[in-house]
Amino acid sequence: MPARQKLALVFALTLSCVPSLCLADSAGPVDQLHQLFEREWDRAQREDPLGASDRGDRRYNDRWPDASAAALAAEHAADQQALAQLAQIDRAALPAPEQVNYDLFKWKYQDKLESYGFHEYQFPLNQLDGIQTSGDIAQSLRFETLKDYQDWLARLRSFGPFMDQTLALLQLGVHEGRVLPKVVAERIPQQIAANIVEDPAKSAFYAPFLKIPPSIDAQTAAQLQADAKAAIAAEVVPAFRRMQAYFGQTYLPHARTRLAASSLPDGKAYYAYLVRHFTTTGMSVEEVHQLGLRKMDEIRQQMLAVVHEAGFEGSLADFLHYLRTDPKFYYSNPDDLLEAYKAQAKTIDPLLVNEFGKLPRIPWGVRVIPADQAPNTYPAYSYPPAADGSRAAYMYVNLYKPETRPKYEIPVLTCHEGRPGHALQMSLATELTDLPNFRRFEYFNAYGEGWALYTEVLCGEMGLYDDPYKKFGALSYQMWRAVRLVVDSGIHAYGMSREDAVKLFRENTALTDQNIGTEVDRYIAWPGQALSYMTGEIKIQQLRQRAEQRLGDRFNIKEFHDVVLQGGTLPLSVLETVVDAWIEGKEEAH
Repeated sequence: MPARQKLALVFALTLSCVPSLCLADSAGPVDQLHQLFEREWDRAQREDPLGASDRGDRRYNDRWPDASAAALAAEHAADQQALAQLAQIDRAALPAPEQVNYDLFKWKYQDKLESYGFHEYQFPLNQLDGIQTSGDIAQSLRFETLKDYQDWLARLRSFGPFMDQTLALLQLGVHEGRVLPKVVAERIPQQIAANIVEDPAKSAFYAPFLKIPPSIDAQTAAQLQADAKAAIAAEVVPAFRRMQAYFGQTYLPHARTRLAASSLPDGKAYYAYLVRHFTTTGMSVEEVHQLGLRKMDEIRQQMLAVVHEAGFEGSLADFLHYLRTDPKFYYSNPDDLLEAYKAQAKTIDPLLVNEFGKLPRIPWGVRVIPADQAPNTYPAYSYPPAADGSRAAYMYVNLYKPETRPKYEIPVLTCHEGRPGHALQMSLATELTDLPNFRRFEYFNAYGEGWALYTEVLCGEMGLYDDPYKKFGALSYQMWRAVRLVVDSGIHAYGMSREDAVKLFRENTALTDQNIGTEVDRYIAWPGQALSYMTGEIKIQQLRQRAEQRLGDRFNIKEFHDVVLQGGTLPLSVLETVVDAWIEGKEEAH
């Protein structure tokens, strides 16, 4: 493809063609395309009212998703119809920016059809997420007006049917042999039990009513609180009692003893699909596995060099034991751990102007992972901002057992989940208002996680790892993602046991046993997702090296980062085309 044509694709990622500004000879197809985008976006919000609420679209704040098998079948039929309508639009008649939109829309909907074909909807929950943690959704919603509280009350009063639909999906999975492995399913009963409270005011679902704004008069506020307690007692708690009985008596006894996704019906084909889905590449399972082994060898040599730099006398295993067991590397107080994360975030912010030409206008901050989720979830995660500006971007940090959360991981983890990682990338994507909505809020894992992993290395270049222990913490995180490639493919394709996976992490990373256990169980419950990190980072690093080699003194790190970030998340092949076009454009301009 000539450089000028490739360069047009770069602009395609930031300047979606507004119909009134398009060329006259392509106005018809462009109009049709954007009408399809808008119709499908509105349908997606209706079908996923929780996601809509989270993004700041308040039209469906009074309802839960319809999780019935009939509704899911109807959604599947509508997805098929959307692809049929897309096929009726002449792609060749579209300008280059709209051809990119066309292709990404097609990619998204074909992937949805493939997911449905593997009956993924029969896994509506795991230990990381699901109806048993849905009360925590209230933390990310806006509660300012009387209607906000009335809408939440409507959700509380209609919670029972949502629960029953979820249990029906789980039962379909039992019938078809599509169930969670027992080792992760056993983590869920404690999450269910946390929702069964004698005092409704202790429920996570009641949290919005603990602090009602003064704009709502006292009498109305008292009535809202009484209504909420009544709804939780009459609908929410009984629903969780039904879940508790079903999960303990029916689901857990049928949970599978084999860990591998390939042990499910159509399991080998399913895992091959997951590899494609999460890496956005054509890599085979074996290629992923071997890539992980090669990266482990490479990173191990870097680790040994840092051990030497630290002046430590002993083997790598001795050094890992030292890091896991010396109290000086840990906080005993969770409040101190939280303050350390907040301080690290403030340290990073001023450095970003040296690396990026465009920074988000949306602010970001640090919050605490809810206590009911903390024992079974990540060391930290990122939460995107609301599209309407009502919520900043946040990095959520895990304060459970602070004695298992090393100080030397704080810089690298803040870079990944905060800025310049997820909290920067997702905020910039939210601000790309010239893109169709499905582009702004789409998330290709290989790009999104690859970017966040890339920024862990970038933070080293920014001078953030200013002692050997922080350097080693960053390398441990790189090794973590390399081991993931081996463990995820090993568990789901090659019969690796949980014990062998844990051992591989213990021998090669500085992760504590608490984190290793929750991480391995995460890969068991969420096959394929762990493959996205290293594959994405490698591609971004390759593209940067290509740009540096070809542009020499004309390479500008700010421009490179802006080009990578300017189109939201993308399949890796599309990202490569975009960066190549930028390189060639700068070469031609020289």
